[in-house]
Amino acid sequence: MTERLRPRDLTLLATESASTPMHNATLEIFDPQDSGFDYEALVRLIDDRIAFVPRYRQRLQPVPGRLANPAWMDEEHFELGYHVRRSALPRPGTMAQLRELVARIASRPLDRNRPLWEIYFVEGLSDGRVAVLTKSHQILVDGRETVDIGQVLLDTDPQARTLGHDEWRPRAGRTPIAMAVDALTESIERPRTAWATTRANTEALLRTVGGARQRSAEVFSALSGKPAGQASPVQGRLSEQRRFLTLRTDLDDYKRIRRVHGGTVNDVILATITGGLRAWLMTRSESLAGMRTLRAMVPMSVIDDDLEPTSLGTQIAPHVVHLPIGEPSPVVRLHQVSYDLRAHSETGRAVSARRLAGISGFAPTTFHALGSRLTATQLRRGFHVSVTNVPGPQFPLYAGGAVMLESYPIHPLLPDHPLAFGVTSYNGGVFYGITVDRDAVPDADVLAQCLEESLEELKDSVSDQRQRAPRGRKRTTAAKSGSRAKPAKAAKSPGAPS
Repeated sequence: MTERLRPRDLTLLATESASTPMHNATLEIFDPQDSGFDYEALVRLIDDRIAFVPRYRQRLQPVPGRLANPAWMDEEHFELGYHVRRSALPRPGTMAQLRELVARIASRPLDRNRPLWEIYFVEGLSDGRVAVLTKSHQILVDGRETVDIGQVLLDTDPQARTLGHDEWRPRAGRTPIAMAVDALTESIERPRTAWATTRANTEALLRTVGGARQRSAEVFSALSGKPAGQASPVQGRLSEQRRFLTLRTDLDDYKRIRRVHGGTVNDVILATITGGLRAWLMTRSESLAGMRTLRAMVPMSVIDDDLEPTSLGTQIAPHVVHLPIGEPSPVVRLHQVSYDLRAHSETGRAVSARRLAGISGFAPTTFHALGSRLTATQLRRGFHVSVTNVPGPQFPLYAGGAVMLESYPIHPLLPDHPLAFGVTSYNGGVFYGITVDRDAVPDADVLAQCLEESLEELKDSVSDQRQRAPRGRKRTTAAKSGSRAKPAKAAKSPGAPS
């Protein structure tokens, strides 16, 4: 039987346009050392592992007249060299040059006439490092039929393992007439399938009409001389170009802040983003009086016994977090974020970072893809930004014997949402990947700097707390000896509402 695109995937496909390409990407930086990891080695590695992700050798075949959803068909002329590409920076390549290259690649939609993925091997980085950029369409990775290809390329030890070449042979394709006949037969035999197809096609048509109507209104406003509606700093019409920012921080800093102020590492990350957004908006002279909080869509990991446990897609649930950008105190911001997230953790379905990292077959790239898929289905909830934080393994991973040093997620931008955050913790580091629209956020570098300063604020609050602790102990000792020292002021419990 023909395997068709699910209605939800068809909706994601309909959301895509030149200004909103719906693919996820991951930038990973490796140190080859003496492993011999180069472009040819990467091609051999992918050729050896691609059998574990068979969807990566299939393409979408539309049905004439939209009588049914598009079907997945084997690519008869599959060419690995087309999908695995080679690039280079002028030596010694800097992170700024690498980010600019990544932004240009991330801006380009994937070719729907071929399997919907690409991988770039980037040479020329300083200190002999190389980078691997993977790029997969949202409909490709669902956590059930297919995981992200980055998940199968990484090993836990430097010894490169060959899993054996598979004897894949593409199945013969179907002619348009045969596709139409199959669709009609399927509609007669399964009326519910026909109804789902009609509904999905209607939603896709409405999205297309809505987009055309919005563009027509903008053209009319421009011709008539009427001013267009002012976009907010975190919402507005997107261009076709992106910028990509990276920030590398230490996981130990987040753990120290958590130990002193309470909460979780995830709380500290969200508080860092909150403080960064606040400072960034203030550099733009934005008034925070009417915008005390920003609504963030934060996909959260859960365990649901009623759903299929082998499907990673069932272990992600949407959660809206209110980021208190109007609060000047970094510690109070942290407590407010912790309080907002407590409702999720108290449901009993939340998964700790340690347990999540222990899930069989876990890889941050797949969970980031699932998080962005989920976020794309939640546009009606009216959030401002999306934040996907995935705890990765705290030990080194390898590709073809080369050790992975850094891993940065690259999330797609949704319509009218020029800003998206992805965060991955890995081997003692916390890596931020920030995707922004090039025109809507021209001061993107300032945002990255504000994030770093926001974390420094929280680190300073920990230092201040430790400096006050010895004085508190002296007052306690003095009180025991009968002196008139003033008692220490009681501290507010972590996570309490302010």
